Amino acid sequence: MSFEEIKLLLTEKFGPGVIIGEETGGLQPALLIAPASIAEVCLELRNNSNTYFDFLSSLTGVDYGVEAKCFGVVYHLASIPYQTQLTLKVSADNDRDLNDLPAFPSITSVYRTADWHEREAYDLVGIFFEGHPDLRRILLPDDWEGFPLRKDYKTAEYYKGIKID
Repeated sequence: MSFEEIKLLLTEKFGPGVIIGEETGGLQPALLIAPASIAEVCLELRNNSNTYFDFLSSLTGVDYGVEAKCFGVVYHLASIPYQTQLTLKVSADNDRDLNDLPAFPSITSVYRTADWHEREAYDLVGIFFEGHPDLRRILLPDDWEGFPLRKDYKTAEYYKGIKID
């Protein structure tokens, strides 16, 4: 299916509000999905025999900058039998308070590989995935403070008495 056909399929299935924008200027076009619908959209794209996006290639957390006060997640889907790829994006405004993390629905119920991808986005960017079965740090120690891939992250000088900077 073409990019336009996928847009039409999703709009017919979920209504016009499911796609809140698109990016067509890059090498691979992306659909901007309403955050609350991302799991349902992924499930439809995986199960629909016309699309069959059976593989989550990558899931990445994004900090759009201190001034933007916006965080997002980029999903790269692939259909192995149809040899096609699709990029989906979700985003949400957030005041950058470490006690109020940006949150999106987990897609681990659709793609099991999302488990570790979502844990990495949580660990490094501080994105919370609602409904994740085991959301905890995956690369950093459990008591690490902050999220190193945030644009406003300040590296600590010491960790447990060991100089790290």
